[in-house]
Amino acid sequence: MLRPRIPVNPLPTSLVAPLDRPTTTTSAIEPAACHHDHAPAPVPATPHVQAPAVRLTPAGLVTVVAGSAGLVLVVGTVLVSMLLAVAVSAASIAVCAVVLRSLLNGQHKRR
Repeated sequence: MLRPRIPVNPLPTSLVAPLDRPTTTTSAIEPAACHHDHAPAPVPATPHVQAPAVRLTPAGLVTVVAGSAGLVLVVGTVLVSMLLAVAVSAASIAVCAVVLRSLLNGQHKRR
């Protein structure tokens, strides 16, 4: 019966994981030896708690609130003007449709 041979894989921690069942044959696959230098992994430094990058003074807070209120007003004005443009266009198309319908009905009555 054929039994697959699983090679021993070196882990990133340089520990070697053993096989589940050791093979008894002499033709077992050995891990390849590493012949070049590896730099040791850097030790992570302890994280430093940093203060927030931006600190708002009362004057800065007022400026931010005023700017955001202005932005809301500008965006609202743009949206309302777009809605008004759509409403005016729809009304003008409706008037054109009524005029055309009356002209076409007037032609049919004259015949």
